[in-house]
Amino acid sequence: MVILRPTRKLSFLLPATGNAQSISGTALGDWYVNRIVVDRKPLLLLVSSASLLPILLPGRDVRTLPVRLAGLVEVRLSKLGIEARAIAAEKGAMMPVEIGPTLDRSVLGIMVDFAKSVPYCFEAKYWNEGTLELVEDHLAETPCYAGRSFKQVIFPKEKARELLSEKWLA
Repeated sequence: MVILRPTRKLSFLLPATGNAQSISGTALGDWYVNRIVVDRKPLLLLVSSASLLPILLPGRDVRTLPVRLAGLVEVRLSKLGIEARAIAAEKGAMMPVEIGPTLDRSVLGIMVDFAKSVPYCFEAKYWNEGTLELVEDHLAETPCYAGRSFKQVIFPKEKARELLSEKWLA
């Protein structure tokens, strides 16, 4: 089971379905989602609570996000070159999807940082849905919690690989 945690902005489109104190049984943990707008284009920013791995997608069909979540994560992980066994195990562990309120303020803070940096990844004239993958890659290499000691700094792409390997390939 995985828990999708929409921000207050999206809570009316994705009302809570499960126990608020439940925890996900996946390597990447809960997935937080927020709606952002870049150049008048709505986007959904999803962030894994354990690895801080971001996913960006057009802001359409928010209500179907719980059904599409496992597939979106599968595509993102395959683009990172994660081993197929780990991807299949993570995708299998993501069923069912429950929706709960946000719990971790530090993940919300990282989402704010990501949302503020997205518009600066490309000039407005080069911005389109096709560039979202490049922006995801840029955000996945961004150091998170950089004010902490180096051992506590998280690079989302590397952390996702580490967590998936530990849980599903060990």
